[in-house]
Amino acid sequence: MKQHEEIKTVNGIGTDSKEINGKLFSLSIEKLLNTKEFIPDDETKMKLISHHFKQIMLILGLDLEDDSLKGTPDRVAKMYVKEIFKGLNPENKPEITLFENKYNYKEMLVEKNITVYSSCEHHFVPIIGKAHVAYFSSGKVIGLSKINRIVQYYCKRPQVQERLTEQIAEALKEALHTENVAVMIDATHLCVASRGVGDVNSTTITSHFSGKFKTEEVKKEFLSFLR
Repeated sequence: MKQHEEIKTVNGIGTDSKEINGKLFSLSIEKLLNTKEFIPDDETKMKLISHHFKQIMLILGLDLEDDSLKGTPDRVAKMYVKEIFKGLNPENKPEITLFENKYNYKEMLVEKNITVYSSCEHHFVPIIGKAHVAYFSSGKVIGLSKINRIVQYYCKRPQVQERLTEQIAEALKEALHTENVAVMIDATHLCVASRGVGDVNSTTITSHFSGKFKTEEVKKEFLSFLR
């Protein structure tokens, strides 16, 4: 890809905003990699991002000769590729190992207060909160740290909270071979807190309930654990 080449499409969809909004809504929740422009090599990605971020800083009037700023384009590029957006690279998806449920544990397993640190895709500012996950074993169990890794993988990309919730739920159902999964996320969006309306107190809650969790009794049990 040329450094100054303008991207005209998103997954083959023209850049007209109404066309994008309508067609992206119908895409799968795995979303939204532009396969025509995707660069698998991290070093190439970082060089290109560093180049373009330098141009942004210059446009803003910053002095790139200043000792504090001259390394910023490279630092931002590395942060984007290796850290906060590494979930865009399918090679970083965690490998999941299941274990036999040899204790024959048949009750709900809940892991709560998993750190959510993602980025709003509308303004590229943080989404910060907690995820709560539960499931019933189908005969296999997952290592607890793998639940955290699944959450983190889908957090490490530009997101909206609704999609993030569904992606985590679907990934867990696929890994665990069960529909009996619940996911709830409670998060603060800095696009609301740090700009625009400037509301620093509100949070957003999203949830996914499937299988047994659709019954009122089981849903209430899950929610009681969160309290």
